[in-house]
Amino acid sequence: MEHRREEEKARTGKGVRSVWGLVLAMTLLVGTAAQAKAIAGVRMPDAIRLQGKELLLDHMALKKRLFFEVYVWGLYLEQTPASTQEAIAFNGPKQLHLHFRRNINREQLVAAFRGFLSHSAAMRSPEMKRYAEQLVQSLRGVSKGDTLLITYLPDKGLLISGDASRGAVIPGKAFADVLFTAWLQENPIYERR
Repeated sequence: MEHRREEEKARTGKGVRSVWGLVLAMTLLVGTAAQAKAIAGVRMPDAIRLQGKELLLDHMALKKRLFFEVYVWGLYLEQTPASTQEAIAFNGPKQLHLHFRRNINREQLVAAFRGFLSHSAAMRSPEMKRYAEQLVQSLRGVSKGDTLLITYLPDKGLLISGDASRGAVIPGKAFADVLFTAWLQENPIYERR
């Protein structure tokens, strides 16, 4: 009889632990889903921390070329701006996060960035051309799942990092403003004033 009670306790204890384990797992899954957004199978957190500040995922979109999924991009800002100009003028950290959905060789990526940047009138100055060249020289070919991070930090300038870059730091805010302006003109998500 005593042996049967011990077995019953052991089974009940295991059952309770299994239920608690399931509850914990469900809570973690729900918590994770609530803290990330997903497009085309790419998940980006709702918020990141840079220089001790929380940046919120303000926008996330899938970029397609013809019918191919090229990358998912997300824009992280401290606050949601009322306009493109407000997003650019804000002198706090911001980050453009690209998550590639396909392989792209270096030459294609460089050509895409050069083409994208060439639409900006501000890129005609020798200084901006030099900075643009520094950015594209840092790029390398990407595989599906690789990332490219373009981060503006007020005390450092524009940092280019991630799998798609050998890394670059472009000082000041001027080039960062030109790049984010060109990006937001190509991908309008805010009211234009």
